[in-house]
Amino acid sequence: MRDFAAGFGFLVRGQKWVGRHGRWLGFGLLPGLVTLVLYVGALIGLGYGADDLTTWATPFADDWTSPWQGLFRGFLTGLVFAFGLFLAVITFTAVTLLVGQPFYESLSEQVDRTEGGDVPESGLPLWRELWISARDSLRVLARVALYGILLFACGFIPVVGQTVVPVIGFCVSGFFLAHELTSVALQRRGVELEERLRMLRGRRMLTLGFGVPLVLSFLVPLVAVFLMPGAVAGATLMARELGGEKGADAEKTPAPPVSSAPPNWT
Repeated sequence: MRDFAAGFGFLVRGQKWVGRHGRWLGFGLLPGLVTLVLYVGALIGLGYGADDLTTWATPFADDWTSPWQGLFRGFLTGLVFAFGLFLAVITFTAVTLLVGQPFYESLSEQVDRTEGGDVPESGLPLWRELWISARDSLRVLARVALYGILLFACGFIPVVGQTVVPVIGFCVSGFFLAHELTSVALQRRGVELEERLRMLRGRRMLTLGFGVPLVLSFLVPLVAVFLMPGAVAGATLMARELGGEKGADAEKTPAPPVSSAPPNWT
């Protein structure tokens, strides 16, 4: 449990970091706002269409008597929407990071500067970084989809489907959410996808301590947008821990002063 608490501590430290650097908070909100509008529209569409999808997928229940038909299809409709929400929570971060790649790269670099020492840079052009990020996110999404389908099927198991499965679902979501966020800093350090996953599996409770509370908070409307800048900052701090890098508190000499203002893109 100590590692779990430490993971949550990185999340809190990230929020405190953007709180102390207010300009970076506003700078990091823009990609999340754009992505939020897209996802709200998609979830509203799913909410309106889930009933029709369930009816289309269960023609064998057309002749069932009331109330069994309504209960059965209502349960399936709830599962469809829950599965859509599960994917939304996971992919929201990946899409937001893709949309805001230049923003979050700059924010992550600034966190590294304030922690002292070298600031790793990938040295790749922006288009190449976007391509790698999109490719890795799709590979992770494929894994998440497999877990989601398995958990969706297990949801039909009495008792287990209503108790154990949701807990496992939050843990899976938290793990991959933490991966997406730490990938901003780890990709700059040249760490490939499989190695990133290995590092996070090696510190599984640390990863869950960071990711699970974030998943739970993301279920509250608008919270994801406001927590994203701090989540990126906290993930950068955690990436430094995973890589065995020293923090600012461990430095004997202070880091050189740096500007607290985000870069001017105009």
